[in-house]
Amino acid sequence: MSGRILIVDDQRAIAEMMTGVLQGRGYEVLTAFDGETALRQVHAERPDLVVSDILMPGMDGYELCRRVRADPLTALLPIVLVTSLDPQAERINGLEAGADDFLSKPVNWDELFARVKSLLRVKRLQDEVTSWNMELEGRVRDQVSQLERLSRLKRFFSRQVAEAIIAGGEEILKPHRRDITAVFLDLRGFTAFTDRADPDEVLELLRAYHVTLGATVEEFGGTLEHFAGDGMMIIFNDPFPVERPAERAVRMAVALQRAFGPISGAWKKLGHNVGLGIGIAQGEATLGVIGFEQRWEYAAIGNVPNLAARLCGEAGAGEILLDAQTEREVADVAETDPVGPLALRGFQQPIAAFKLKALR
Repeated sequence: MSGRILIVDDQRAIAEMMTGVLQGRGYEVLTAFDGETALRQVHAERPDLVVSDILMPGMDGYELCRRVRADPLTALLPIVLVTSLDPQAERINGLEAGADDFLSKPVNWDELFARVKSLLRVKRLQDEVTSWNMELEGRVRDQVSQLERLSRLKRFFSRQVAEAIIAGGEEILKPHRRDITAVFLDLRGFTAFTDRADPDEVLELLRAYHVTLGATVEEFGGTLEHFAGDGMMIIFNDPFPVERPAERAVRMAVALQRAFGPISGAWKKLGHNVGLGIGIAQGEATLGVIGFEQRWEYAAIGNVPNLAARLCGEAGAGEILLDAQTEREVADVAETDPVGPLALRGFQQPIAAFKLKALR
C-alpha cells in the first residue's frame, strides 16, 4: 500500500465514493462518519493522512483539526479539509485550525490525487526525521549512561581500566596473565620531610606530586595500578596492549623526573630535600580485580611489580633503575650503566640492574 488515508464525511455516499476511488489507486482507506469516531481512529489506526469534510454534526472538521494538532503524537499528521462553502473564507478558518490543504466540492479527482501524493510524501519525510531523532536521542541516552558509568568506575579504577570495562564489559576484570612493564616510583627523603614539616605542607607536596605526575602518566597512556602516599605503580600493556611497552615506560620515567624537578627545587629552597626514585621491570604478571564490595582495585601480582618496587627502593633521587629484560628491550634507544647484581629482598638470587643515563 502507498499509504493509509482516513476519510471523514457524514454523508456515507460521498465517503464511500472517495474510498473506492483512492483504493483503486492502491491506498489503504479507513472511513469515519463523524468527528468523534474519526478522532478515535486517528489514535487507534495511525493513518498517514486525514481527508475530512468541514460541515458535520457534533465535532466538525475544524474542531477535529484542532484536536489532532493539540496532541503531540498526532500534531504533524497531514489534514486536508473539504468544503462546499466559500473556499476563501473556509481556507482562512482552516489554516487557523491547522489544516495543511483544501479541496472544494465537488471534488476534482486529479486534484485529490495530487494533494494526497504530495502530503503523503511530506508525511514520509516527517516520519524519517522522527525516526532519526529517536535514534539520535537513544544514542545520546546511551552515551550519557556510559559517561555516568565511566564516572562511577573511575572512582575505583584508573581511567584506562574504566574505559576498558565500558568498551568490553567486565570480561577485562577476570584474572589473566600478560607480559607487562611495571614502573614503581616514590619519594626520596619523604619520611624525613614528614617528620619536620607541618601536616599542611605534607599534603601540599603530595597534591603537587600526584597532580603533576598523574598528568604525565596519562600523557604516556600508562595504567595507574595503585598509589598510596608517595608510592605509585604504573603498568603498560594492560588492559590495552601497546607497542614497545618498555620504551614507553622508560620515556615516561624520564618525563616524570623532569616534571618533578621544579617541585623538588621549590621545596629545596625551603630547606627540604625530596627527590624521586624510579624502578622499572618487565615480564609476565597476573592481573585482575582484588578487594571487597565497597572497594575494588585492579592489580598486577607477581615478581615483575615486586621487582620494580625493589629497584625503586635502590634508586637514588633522580635515578631510574631497570631490570635486565627492560634494558634489553630499550637498548636501541637508551644508554645505561650496570649497577648490579643487587641483593633484593624477596629474591633468592642477585638481580642484574642498570641505571638509565640518557635516551637517544
